[in-house]
Amino acid sequence: MIRTDLIAPVATLLARHAAQSPDKTAFEDKTRALTYAGLAHEVEALAAHYVARGLAPGGAVGIWLVNSVDWVVAALAAIRAGGIAVPIAADSKQAEAAYRVADAGIRLMVTTSDKAGTVSAMADPRPDLILTDRIRFADLPAATGLPVEDIDQTSMIVYTSGTTGEPKGVMLSTRSMLWVNAACWVPIFGLRPDDRVLSPLPLFHSYALNIAVLSILATGASEYIMERFSTHEAIALLSSGGFTKIPGVPTMFHYLLLAAKEAGTNPLAGVERCVSAGAILAGTLNREFETYFGVELLDGYGITETSTMVTLNWPGSIRIAGSCGLALPGLAVRLVNLDDEDVAPGEEGELIVRGPNVMKGYHNKVEATEAALRDGWYRTGDLARQDPNGFLTITGRLKELIIRGGQNIAPAEVEETVSKMPGIRDCAVVGVPHETLGEVPVAFVIADGAMPSVEAIRAFCAETLSTYKLPHDAVEIGDIPRTGSGKIIRFRLREAYAQRAIA
Repeated sequence: MIRTDLIAPVATLLARHAAQSPDKTAFEDKTRALTYAGLAHEVEALAAHYVARGLAPGGAVGIWLVNSVDWVVAALAAIRAGGIAVPIAADSKQAEAAYRVADAGIRLMVTTSDKAGTVSAMADPRPDLILTDRIRFADLPAATGLPVEDIDQTSMIVYTSGTTGEPKGVMLSTRSMLWVNAACWVPIFGLRPDDRVLSPLPLFHSYALNIAVLSILATGASEYIMERFSTHEAIALLSSGGFTKIPGVPTMFHYLLLAAKEAGTNPLAGVERCVSAGAILAGTLNREFETYFGVELLDGYGITETSTMVTLNWPGSIRIAGSCGLALPGLAVRLVNLDDEDVAPGEEGELIVRGPNVMKGYHNKVEATEAALRDGWYRTGDLARQDPNGFLTITGRLKELIIRGGQNIAPAEVEETVSKMPGIRDCAVVGVPHETLGEVPVAFVIADGAMPSVEAIRAFCAETLSTYKLPHDAVEIGDIPRTGSGKIIRFRLREAYAQRAIA
């Protein structure tokens, strides 16, 4: 079941595919395509360049680039050199990037000339720059004398989304990340060497770093990397044919479905399977997507601290609507109450996880690590229910729960209901302070046309939700703030609502 042959050092995987399929395209973007032979040369050469520039074993390399082939090479080279790859979102502001530079101790930064001034303005010690618009990786001399990789050491520090408070650097190893490929992407999702993957995912996120970088390398598949998700561009690429699999987040699949329905076309013809993770996938969207396109959309659940995946639905007909599936083979999961006691099937509890994919800890945050990792179990902070057959359904987050007059409300449940209302394109729900009830739910919505009234939204929701779950207010918004993984950044919506109340 678990393909242990796919868990190997980057050097081994590069050599394997360069020997077996040297002329096969490994990664491609809008500017260039790189074969497996070319990938092996560029990664090894850049790794040697890092070492020549002073990178020591365990040293951090910042990757501050847009989604691209260069991004992949830069990250893999850091791992190959025995260092640590630290992704930074391409649109990060100076303070966000500077925090990661200081926290991870980044001394080498791979970026572009337009960001050089921003890096120079950071506090000392500033990282040395490698500018991809001034150096061609292919022109670097062939590597010699690179260190032997230890796949159990930290090779990536991926910062959490930061939906609440200061981002934490999650320390992951090559083994933990490739274990997910061996236990999930290959045996369940069905990733194969002959697949051509279209990836619209932001590479700085662990989900993409896993499925769209390391797993492509491990399996020897081919991938086209979109610089950023665009419904129009994705449909144009898919219409050209040849793609077999698509990883994404719910929002991406939502907009692909809307656009295809409006045009009356099926750009996914030829696609075998899609997978969604990063945020809760509504059961209604899952069914509508599969019905319209005739393509399986497997829903899964994962977080950065577990090297991405914890559960995934298997292909076939045995699936539970709204469920994120079964725990991966070799992974232990439990649902516990506030007293750390296992809850009964069907009852809600906090999901905790133990297995080979759990993080090594949070960088420079001992107390946070001790709070999250107890006796080998990682406390996800996510609430879930499990049926007697083991199917898990995520119901919300402990910190995102809205407690209205002592009654718990899961934002995801209200969001799914509001989103079904005709004329509403998207929705996010947050809890806001209330003088007598403590908290009440407020819906932020994107409307297709005229904004429905609060009364109309409440009346629609009242058909399926208990009275205490109905939105207390509704606000029209042009764009719902989300992280790169698709999670709603709820604190921004709460702040916006507070400012609105003050104004």
